[in-house]
Amino acid sequence: MSTTVSPLAPTTYPEMPVVEGVRFATAEAGIKYKGRTDVLLLEMSEGTTVAGVFTKSKCPSAPVEWCQANLAGGKARALVVNSGNANAFTGMKGRATVSVTAEIAAKAIGCRPEEIFLASTGVIGEPLDPKKFEGVLDGAATRLADSPWIEPAKAIMTTDTYPKVATATVDLGGAPVVICGIAKGAGMIAPDMATMLSFVFTDAPIAAPVLQSMLSASVETTFNAITVDSDTSTSDTLMLFATGKAKGAKTITDAADPALAPFAAALHGVLRDLSHQVVKDGEGARKFVEITVRGAVSDASAKVIALSIANSPLVKTAIAGEDANWGRIVMAVGKAGEPADRDKLAITFGNIRVAVEGARDAAYSEAAASAVMKEQHIPILVELGLGDGQATVWTCDLTKEYVAINGDYRS
Repeated sequence: MSTTVSPLAPTTYPEMPVVEGVRFATAEAGIKYKGRTDVLLLEMSEGTTVAGVFTKSKCPSAPVEWCQANLAGGKARALVVNSGNANAFTGMKGRATVSVTAEIAAKAIGCRPEEIFLASTGVIGEPLDPKKFEGVLDGAATRLADSPWIEPAKAIMTTDTYPKVATATVDLGGAPVVICGIAKGAGMIAPDMATMLSFVFTDAPIAAPVLQSMLSASVETTFNAITVDSDTSTSDTLMLFATGKAKGAKTITDAADPALAPFAAALHGVLRDLSHQVVKDGEGARKFVEITVRGAVSDASAKVIALSIANSPLVKTAIAGEDANWGRIVMAVGKAGEPADRDKLAITFGNIRVAVEGARDAAYSEAAASAVMKEQHIPILVELGLGDGQATVWTCDLTKEYVAINGDYRS
């Protein structure tokens, strides 16, 4: 965890309301970091429903496999998260650790192990000793509280420079319900469902299949539309829990229920907020970059091209150097493997169009383009002129600090 906070960090944090049916406590287990919390226990009331999306990595962590196996049950009573060790690429020992950890947590909470969900983040390939959780979870279970949310957000940090929280309150069938979310992530971020974890909680009464439908839909334009370094973690986990404790709220059992629309929009807003905070805490980041591609043959094609730009080290280092090098955008479009016509291409930095119809804009001003590149938030628009497809992704610049952080990550 860095001691220097990202210059893109939020200047204030929102007031995070209590989510009825959710309590939590943090603890120090000394897994990797000394003198800071590294274990989080969240307890949910009986009847809590759950949904989740996970990494598509072919080398997933043991906790990811555990969660995927238990998600079909649709019910959750607790979540245990640790930082400092990903429990990934740890073989049978890793599987044994998640099983023992779930048993310890289940005993502390008073539920079945299958109702415990787990997530780990940190170094890959190092065995995680389940004894680290003995006593720690029992102690945490005696200190459960419903606030403040900033504490669980801090407990799951690794190379993050600030805790990430977001919230919304929305009407559901005539009664207010709340949504509170936390996230961690700064490097190994290209979620494909970065080392990315996010957990969202609501007191809304929503059936598990409906939760899953909403979450899967929302992730595509939020967490699956961000990238820091193009690397998808073995541990990416995004989970949504609904306690059903909101008084007077309508119980939702059908994803097509019109009453769900405001909630779905609010959930999308929380996920988008959290995902943007992850990018703004990208390791060594100094610039937040929004890349929009329009006029592609399809939305899917537009997203491939946008990610080609966002993941290009040459594009990202040019942005770090505040260089309006639109030639690198052309390169990234061309290599994406998607339909593109050089002579129809137009590129805009901020509100300055730098290229049009396959050539430099006749009104191009180096000074004006360079001024855009000095901003912390840089919008880039690419127009292909081939169809109606469009997509937006978010990324950050690539600086010397990124190399320094990852060069000694295990030290």
